[in-house]
Amino acid sequence: MPHRTIHLFRKGLRLHDNPTLLAALESSEVVYPVYILDRKFLMSAMNMGTLRWHFLLQSLEDLQRNLTKLGSCLLVIQGEYELVLRDHIKKWNITQVTLDAEIEPFYKEMERTIQVLGREMGFDVLSFRGHTGLLLFRILDMNGGTPPLTYKRFLHILSVLGDPDMPVRNLTTEDFQRCKPAPELHLAECYRVPLPEDLEIPRDSESPWRGGETEGLQRLEQHLKNQGWIANFTKPKTIPNSLLPSTTGLSPYFSLGCLSVRSFFYRLSNIYAQSKNHSLPPVSLQGQLLWREFFYTVASATPNFTKMAGNPICLQINWYQDAERLHKWRMAQTGFPWIDAIMTQLHQEGWIHHLARHAVACFLTRGDLWISWEEGMKVFEEMLLDADYSINAGNWMWLSASAFFHQYTRIFCPVRFGKRTDPEGQYIRKYLPVLTNFPSKYIYEPWTAPEEAQKQAGCIIGQDYPLPMLNHKEASDHNLQLMKQVREEQYGTAQLTRDLEFMRDCGLKHLEYD
Repeated sequence: MPHRTIHLFRKGLRLHDNPTLLAALESSEVVYPVYILDRKFLMSAMNMGTLRWHFLLQSLEDLQRNLTKLGSCLLVIQGEYELVLRDHIKKWNITQVTLDAEIEPFYKEMERTIQVLGREMGFDVLSFRGHTGLLLFRILDMNGGTPPLTYKRFLHILSVLGDPDMPVRNLTTEDFQRCKPAPELHLAECYRVPLPEDLEIPRDSESPWRGGETEGLQRLEQHLKNQGWIANFTKPKTIPNSLLPSTTGLSPYFSLGCLSVRSFFYRLSNIYAQSKNHSLPPVSLQGQLLWREFFYTVASATPNFTKMAGNPICLQINWYQDAERLHKWRMAQTGFPWIDAIMTQLHQEGWIHHLARHAVACFLTRGDLWISWEEGMKVFEEMLLDADYSINAGNWMWLSASAFFHQYTRIFCPVRFGKRTDPEGQYIRKYLPVLTNFPSKYIYEPWTAPEEAQKQAGCIIGQDYPLPMLNHKEASDHNLQLMKQVREEQYGTAQLTRDLEFMRDCGLKHLEYD
């Protein structure tokens, strides 16, 4: 008998290449597309900040519009997810719940709870992988049941497994018309997408990134028009302080599943096939997608992946606990304009270039402040539109040299790094207007400007903008010795994620290190 189905959106907020939703439509006589807005769950599991809430609500609004065009509607139900499901499974006589399979522990726990509920209430649970491009369990099986801990090993396994599955077919009006709930239920009126003010979310802080599948696809198509740029893209050569993104800027849309990784992978493959020469992993665009899959694979089978304690691949480091210094870093008050401009952009827009992330992460951890990468990860989780359980933790372990990255002697200079690509300091002037009138030769080190120059700029360092919170040279030299000692004492752990040949190919040689 055909099912009466609730399709439960969590991530995967799109209609293109949505295998779980397609399976729901093909196996059912009625499908209710549902998003459960469980604020308590979202805040405890993901610590979402204001900009992320706006992006989520915009993505839900867009999904609602796109479903409406196909004769359906998105039903947003507020409340605790288990209670909501119990209530509506009874109300709508549900025989099946479909949802994407996810790798995060909190989503896995949710799925286990739904499985138990299904056995209790008599409904089936169906899930497919939709958020990752690859079958992670096949990668684990090929590696003896454990995750490959180096990118080179990961790529070798992929060379044996082959390319990801092809995207599934597009959904049609006919699919939804065949599975439409009774019109007398007036579902759209009862279960609308809430406005920000309904959730007491201020409107005065909205990112220039607008959420949703439609916006994500438009950005994607715009980039794909420039096939030469796509074919020759080399990530380390992009500019961290350009006033407009020098990368694709698609990461927020992949994070919420507004865009399909598989679709993008095959669109890139088609462009590469038409190009005589194109960039390769790890620095190509396809290589960036595979980095994502690499971190997903490792996170899926590593205990305590987002923590230092109990994490078998992470160096156990006695980081400083300094709430005052952490607060200055978070609030863009370090006294280093390049670092503070990056953190200001993060606050205002919810996005920063990957090399800018490198700079502020190194500054917080092994470079200057010697504060735990977990603290930085929490700030990024709150503020980044593309915050992602696996990638966020993986990158913070990388950037703090706690795992994956082993050239720990390379410490980003908070002055020279930004100056290399933006000697006039236009990026700093945009995000730190208090420094706008400083001459370019002082913009990265305003504390070196003579008093008269500071007065002419209308900004006295130490009053209108803070003095540097530390001496970078002294702090980085000291931290380098601490890290050297840690790695000598924990040599075995450090070697787990080490790949010397790959590191030489990472394309980071041109960056400004101390």
